[in-house]
Amino acid sequence: MTRVRLVVAGAGLIGRAHLQRIADCDDCELAAIVDPSPAAAEIASRYSVPWLASLDAMFDAMRPDGVILATPNSQHVAGALACIARGVIPLVEKPVADTLADAQRLVDAAERHGVAVLVGHHRRHSAILEDAGAVIASGRLGRLVAVTGSATFYKPDRYFDEAPWRRRSGGGPILINMIHEVDNLRALAGEIVEVQAMASNAARGFEVEDTVAINLRFANGALGTFMLSDCAASPRSWEQTSHENRSYDHHADEDCYVIAGDRGSLQVPTMRLRHYLGERSWWAPLATEQRMPSEVDPLARQLAHFCAVIRGDAAPRVGVRDAMRTLAVTLAIADAARTRQPVPIH
Repeated sequence: MTRVRLVVAGAGLIGRAHLQRIADCDDCELAAIVDPSPAAAEIASRYSVPWLASLDAMFDAMRPDGVILATPNSQHVAGALACIARGVIPLVEKPVADTLADAQRLVDAAERHGVAVLVGHHRRHSAILEDAGAVIASGRLGRLVAVTGSATFYKPDRYFDEAPWRRRSGGGPILINMIHEVDNLRALAGEIVEVQAMASNAARGFEVEDTVAINLRFANGALGTFMLSDCAASPRSWEQTSHENRSYDHHADEDCYVIAGDRGSLQVPTMRLRHYLGERSWWAPLATEQRMPSEVDPLARQLAHFCAVIRGDAAPRVGVRDAMRTLAVTLAIADAARTRQPVPIH
């Protein structure tokens, strides 16, 4: 079958990650790079493809099979709408939009034009997350009662120097990082219906938050707590524990989630399952099993899935409506931190 021709819009950190996966993939090929920065011209030259400054210029020059939108958050909806208007399937990096109203505009346009949209919550393609979800769905943990999680890590100064928009509202760890965690927790423990949060920017003094403490209420009655910080000298983040992205420091003995039910608990990503064999009591022993999911690259699996969506062989694993639910919870966390009040999610 003919290889799928893809354009990558945005040659920043995540854009370069997509470029590498395309280069390594037999199902697709890179057609062009779109980015207004002159530095992107050098990257395009390295991949021997055209460099264009805008999506409009690209669409005037060619018609690719799909576009990966790895642009700044504020440009996601406009880029996706431009693709939809031309009947080209986009993969939109998360967050799918800055506001729920903009996300709804995207839903309406995609459904009106009949164009599929895949949202880049790439951890949904993780073998670890899939196995953890299967354990929970099997009922081995019993009724879920408690969820604890953390995403504590340190972003270096150059992270903000390379993209100054990350210092401003909307560029902090709630929308950049917590949206991944919310999506993971929704996949594992079900819908989140209420949040509380406290935020601080004391460490860096930027406009955006750098540390957030979060409480969560799930639709099934479970409660959760989550600690988020991008200025913490700590390895308890998905990136540093899962080893799915080898560019991060790895701590194989650490977990970033614990999902507890009334019969057992699961630590993720070490996948240590502890459960009662007999009486449920803190005096009774908990048996321990160590599960070993296969090692896969979620971004590579997502790219293969994107190619299948373009060919019409699969529906998007994460569509805009699904991503809207994750966005709603994430925005509610930001609202709760700002108002210091509980925020229900409707």
